[in-house]
Amino acid sequence: MAEFGQLIFLLMTIAYQFISRILEDRTTKPPGKLIELNGRKIHCWWQGKCNSINSPTIVLDHSLGGLDGYFLIEELSKLSRVFIYDRPGYGWSQPSPNPRTSQQIVNDLDALLTIAQIEPPYLLIGDSFGSYNMRLYAHQFPQKVVGLVLTDGLHEDLMLKMPLFLNFVKIFLTLSFGLAQLGAFLGIVRICGTIGLFHLLKPTLRNFSTATLKPVMRSFYRSNHWVAMCREMLSLNTSSRQLRSAQNFGNLAIVNIQAKHFLRPSVGLFSFLIPFADRLRDQMQSKLSKLSTNVSQLSADQSSHFVWVDQPQVIVQAVQQLLHKVSNQV
Repeated sequence: MAEFGQLIFLLMTIAYQFISRILEDRTTKPPGKLIELNGRKIHCWWQGKCNSINSPTIVLDHSLGGLDGYFLIEELSKLSRVFIYDRPGYGWSQPSPNPRTSQQIVNDLDALLTIAQIEPPYLLIGDSFGSYNMRLYAHQFPQKVVGLVLTDGLHEDLMLKMPLFLNFVKIFLTLSFGLAQLGAFLGIVRICGTIGLFHLLKPTLRNFSTATLKPVMRSFYRSNHWVAMCREMLSLNTSSRQLRSAQNFGNLAIVNIQAKHFLRPSVGLFSFLIPFADRLRDQMQSKLSKLSTNVSQLSADQSSHFVWVDQPQVIVQAVQQLLHKVSNQV
């Protein structure tokens, strides 16, 4: 009898997911434009205006599995034009068969900017894994980039030499993304969102409007989102090796943001890992601070790793600093 009840419950959640997706697709349109790239439609959204001919466009790349730009675009677009996009598999972007490495992401981004006719100069923001992609972009297209914001960024040396027990955590997270993929298909992830579980786990989400959260949650409720996370995580070591060449940025203006903790003490099972994760992160931040002779440090002293949710104003402050530096150089 219990098995029959569980089957009925799963059938109901699957039906709920199926109907909700149909309604979403009919009523929720992408805020930006769908651009065809290599036979796939990629969602790009740009907003705001450059204040002068030489004003840079702010180009933001999300964290692994994140859609950080949706939290930031309104405030950043008050400063200059902002370009964000959903990497393949996230948001409204179709999945891609190409490897989900930093090099492929850089190739895609430059092609999208060209197709969308978003002319340089660019001021880049890379959050977490996005810091890999933006660093590599700045290294390969230095003539297009005037500044770089790294938000609790990664450094390849430490990622490739991660202690064994932290590697086990990485494997566990990858497996959990696979389970989330199944959970999204079954509608369980959507149920969790509907009852407010995400807000319970991440209370700072309450600081954002329903309109801001809606496209982010829409992506989280779909299996493609979690497949993309798995693929990027499985390619992380390859991406790390690709970053080894992106070390010396001369006098490029960089703002390096460091969160107070990588993980918050409230994460229960992983609480004992906080000191180890923070120590590894501190070593990465030390290396990132030496990428250029023009690096400024900012502290997100009330934030976990997810600065774009916990203290987004620090990222806005970093962009303001760089825009001021760029304007003084003109």
